[in-house]
Amino acid sequence: MSSYQRYLTEDRRLVILRVLAGVPGYSANSSILGDVLERYAHQPSRDQIHGDLAWLADQDLVTVEAVGSVHVATLTQRGLDVSQGRSHCPGVKQPGPGV
Repeated sequence: MSSYQRYLTEDRRLVILRVLAGVPGYSANSSILGDVLERYAHQPSRDQIHGDLAWLADQDLVTVEAVGSVHVATLTQRGLDVSQGRSHCPGVKQPGPGV
């Protein structure tokens, strides 16, 4: 993976965590996450979103439940800490100051 692709992947994962941190119940489905990612200048495929969610789940940053063709992601406490810069997870971009 090129350094630019790695940067995009890490940023996309941070956006997912920050979106989940800001919604009621800390949960959203992959379709909604895709729409939001597009607003942040990412153009992910559904497969990329599902892959990111699986990776984030492997890191204990989210839990994921498949519901038909969409996946519902719920933020964990560790994911909240990473989204707010209180913890770091290699593979997720660190948020800047003033998050």
